[in-house]
Amino acid sequence: MESTGTVLRELRGAQKSSKGVSLYSRYVNRPAGRLLAAVAHRAGLAPNQVTLISAAFTFAALAAVALVEPSWWLGAAVYAGLAIGFAFDSADGQLARLTGRGGPDGEWLDHVVDCAKMILVHTAVLISFYRFGELPSKAWLLLPLGFLFTAVLTFCAGLLREQLGKAAARTAPASGGATAPVSRMRAVALLPADYGVFCLVFALLGAPAAFRAGYALLAAVHALFLVAFLAKWFRELKALRAG
Repeated sequence: MESTGTVLRELRGAQKSSKGVSLYSRYVNRPAGRLLAAVAHRAGLAPNQVTLISAAFTFAALAAVALVEPSWWLGAAVYAGLAIGFAFDSADGQLARLTGRGGPDGEWLDHVVDCAKMILVHTAVLISFYRFGELPSKAWLLLPLGFLFTAVLTFCAGLLREQLGKAAARTAPASGGATAPVSRMRAVALLPADYGVFCLVFALLGAPAAFRAGYALLAAVHALFLVAFLAKWFRELKALRAG
């Protein structure tokens, strides 16, 4: 069997494009996922098994948010569980590209887990607010619902943009244009919308007021990104039809 170092080198050569990826995903989550993918490959795990490991870490952390009274130790444990789950979420795709064992079933499972994660993370915050939060106002209970709406709409609209774009590309003549370079400024700008950065707010669970403020700030930022993404994706799809 190949050494871990050899597998890591092969994984580096099989990376997805960094276009549209934030600095966190490019320099933290993808390298962590690459290491986990190499370990999984050495252990003989299939990509779908890695996806399920990702789900186990993530869902266990979110269950703790909903069921355990907030504290600093809980915040550290929840952040670690979410970050590890996110790294395994990167590892499954990297392992699939390395081994050639990816397929529609794996892509479907990965999206199902991502969708469940997106729904449960804000549901867990809502439950925690209701059970443990000494809220300044009951209106705070609406915040996780608004954040959930924003996250689901972004996910579904982005997925549709990707699929409709692929369908249009298959029927359109090849343009032969050069690929746009990866923008570091864009990678920095996307940091607030990165799931890995979002996970950091859970480290503040031991300070409820700070957690609420951080969560509310991220909700507002994600809402602004949603508006920008929807306008951008609509223009892109309209341009594909015109082309």
